[in-house]
Amino acid sequence: MGFFILILLFPSLYLLFHFIKWALINRHQGCYILSYECFKPTDDRKVSTQFSGEIITRNPNLGLNEFKFLLKAAISSGIGEQTYGPRNILMGREESPTLEDSLDEMDEFFQDSIQKLLSKNGISAQEIDVLIVNVSMFASVPSLASRIINHYKMRDDIKVYNLSGMGCSASLISINIVQNVFRHVKDRYALVVTSESLSPNWYTGNDRSMILSNCLFRSGGCAILLTNKWALRKKAMLKLKCLVRTHHGARDESYGCCMQTEDSLGRLGFHLSKSLPKSAARSLVDNLKELAPKILPAREVIRFVIAVMLHKGTGERNNKPMINFKTGVQHFCIHTGGKAVIDGLGENLKLGEYELEPARMTLHRFGNTSASSLWYVLGYMEAKKRLKRGEKVLMVSFGAGFKCNSCLWEVVSDLHECECDNVWKDCINDYPPNSLANPYMEKFGWIQNEDANTFKLPEDLQERIDFYHANFN
Repeated sequence: MGFFILILLFPSLYLLFHFIKWALINRHQGCYILSYECFKPTDDRKVSTQFSGEIITRNPNLGLNEFKFLLKAAISSGIGEQTYGPRNILMGREESPTLEDSLDEMDEFFQDSIQKLLSKNGISAQEIDVLIVNVSMFASVPSLASRIINHYKMRDDIKVYNLSGMGCSASLISINIVQNVFRHVKDRYALVVTSESLSPNWYTGNDRSMILSNCLFRSGGCAILLTNKWALRKKAMLKLKCLVRTHHGARDESYGCCMQTEDSLGRLGFHLSKSLPKSAARSLVDNLKELAPKILPAREVIRFVIAVMLHKGTGERNNKPMINFKTGVQHFCIHTGGKAVIDGLGENLKLGEYELEPARMTLHRFGNTSASSLWYVLGYMEAKKRLKRGEKVLMVSFGAGFKCNSCLWEVVSDLHECECDNVWKDCINDYPPNSLANPYMEKFGWIQNEDANTFKLPEDLQERIDFYHANFN
């Protein structure tokens, strides 16, 4: 009799153990986003089509062939006329950036977005327990994280992480650090600050693999407030469900496809190789292999496995089975690395124009803002009132190294019922526009008919500016 009682008692003890574990430990390990604030620079930093032409023409190292290459790249970039650039570029000092230029660029973002985020949530800077800053291509001493701590007079015992060199996928790496910290301490606030410094990284040479980055990268940033406080879970916007990181740095081709380097004349720039699409596709496949079983319903995983087995049995090379991520995900935050990146991800994930719209519109309005791009995409979804409680949001990003990072969020508030109060507030009614075509061809299309033997730009800076006003307007 006692033996049977023990048999019945074991399941009860097992359930009791897991309930106590959840009550005392697991419920405090959640990772929630309370709010986020994307940076919108002032209008005097907008890079219009006309001003883009002026920036290009004052580069003495560019000739007719480079102009034609940039024209094609700009036309197909997916970028509009309202993106933002750093002040030293707008002032014509791209060839001689100073340390102060880089610090001022970061300070303008830090002091605007972080302050707005804290004020919006009624939290003081002294309440922040964890601070993570990721700016890939600028590392100052003291660190940018220390600069924020000094400006906002944060606590002495704050836990600080300052990341550099992590590329466009750095914000999800920062989220992963927060997630790991939250597993070991409870009732904490974490602040993630993600941006990129363009001031010292504008390429002034004529290497095609490096001038391309000037067409895509623009100024931006985002501050994100997270917590694992159980009492605040109902006030949160999103809850982190899972996060997967894939790193292909051991492969030489992947390691070198996206790299900060110098050209043959010693000019610093950002090199994008022809192997980049292949490296991105390979890392995406490996990342999704690990991610899919964690976020998709069992029926979809079983269906896919059976379809793969049947496909192998037939020996057919075409029409390979594809997993349907839309069975477990309602919204997709895709990194705005460029039109080709968005198209490639859409094809690999079998997404329609509705799912790709937030990424396309973000690229058009703000450009590629590096690691902060995902949050502008999320902001578009929020402004369009697409996010409903219980729905899932998948974020996918790529970064130098080469990395593919992804994570799944659950919407825990009825965001579709809230008034838009983010970076898209003033322009969301204009999106999507009837056409994403930019006016580069209209303004600069004449250059396609020029002859290399007769086309010659003046060498003197003032003469080049006069030439620009005479021919590029």
